[in-house]
Amino acid sequence: QVQLAESGGDLVQPGGSLRLSCAASGSIFSIYAMGWYRQAPGKQRELVAKIPNADITNYADSVRGRFTISRDNAKNTVYLQMNSLKPEDTAVYYCMMQVRTAPQVGPQDCWGQGTQVTVSS
Repeated sequence: QVQLAESGGDLVQPGGSLRLSCAASGSIFSIYAMGWYRQAPGKQRELVAKIPNADITNYADSVRGRFTISRDNAKNTVYLQMNSLKPEDTAVYYCMMQVRTAPQVGPQDCWGQGTQVTVSS
């Protein structure tokens, strides 16, 4: 069993910054890609940023240049630094990790429960 715990969501004014964290715990053999997704009311969940390994990052066009994803493999943790926040960034943010729980078991996508980010004046 693997648990992902997110933190850092909050209410912030436009132009402000937030840093989200997501730590994995439980039966972990190895972690491959890590990422952040978000879902706004009435919309589908969308990819925000992904970090397959420490050398590669991918961003949605809407956040490129404002958000930075990073990972700490020793802590099984992924971060999302969000700067210059806009009202349209308001959503529930979910972390995702591809986790292998044992050498003979294939990696599976694991999800956190989500953390609310609200950008409003």
